[in-house]
Amino acid sequence: MTRSSEAIVCAAQRRNLLGEGPVWDARAGRLWWVDIKGDRLEWLDPRSGTDCGAAVEGQVSAVAPRACGEGLLAARKDGLGILDPKTGAFELRLDPEPDRPGNRANDGNVDLAGRFWFGTMDDEETLISGAVYRLDADWSQERILDGIGISNTLVCGPACDRIYIADSMRRTIETLAIDPATGVAGRRRPFADTVGRAWTPDGAAVDEEGFLWNAQWGGSRIVRYAPNGSIDRVIEVPVDQPTSCAFGGENLATLYVTTARWGLSAEALARQPLAGCLLAFDPGVRGLALPPFAG
Repeated sequence: MTRSSEAIVCAAQRRNLLGEGPVWDARAGRLWWVDIKGDRLEWLDPRSGTDCGAAVEGQVSAVAPRACGEGLLAARKDGLGILDPKTGAFELRLDPEPDRPGNRANDGNVDLAGRFWFGTMDDEETLISGAVYRLDADWSQERILDGIGISNTLVCGPACDRIYIADSMRRTIETLAIDPATGVAGRRRPFADTVGRAWTPDGAAVDEEGFLWNAQWGGSRIVRYAPNGSIDRVIEVPVDQPTSCAFGGENLATLYVTTARWGLSAEALARQPLAGCLLAFDPGVRGLALPPFAG
């Protein structure tokens, strides 16, 4: 294991309460992300350096570009639908949990076959009422796992034969075997954990070598895990609460990191002026080229 402090830069100046869900849109040349508690959709064009945002409603927690039609696939408190990034208008398509009104969607990502994997959680972060779902191209959904505290990560390996699933409440990361063609789930295995530590696994990205980069809330760090779950590198970041990460930019050679100000005291915020900003650094490896949602 190596520990390093890379040349971290502020890619977009923000005051996101809970920046989350970064995703690279290759067709648009943009990085999208959200501020869940600030009700914002944000974006950055690295080529021009232009960054902007729009107000949205309903605690949008994850977005993805679509292969068909206009707008972004979006997950929010009341379900999944289509979000217009220009106006913030939202068209609800499905509610995965009408029987769990205290839940909201949390993390979500597209796998290499174009399916969208997303999770839910108790909005008050007290009940273990979350679940993990797979959304297929025809907008049919399947509940894959239940009894999740705070669902996070939900990214696939380079062979599209495993999904990484973090439960931030339990401080664990697991792998779930899937059929690459159908997404049918198989065996669930432990991968890594931060049990007994002050930090917890949050959102993640996978690089072209099959290593998992995981943002760790409360730890001021991004951890690169080898495919066997061992720690390969620890990257120190200048904020307490990194929330997620995604590869983007030219050749997918930049790792973008979302961050949060949520719950930090005035004293803590004074120590970390970049809390809530979008950070970036060169990790020395490229990311996986992920497709848009196939629906």
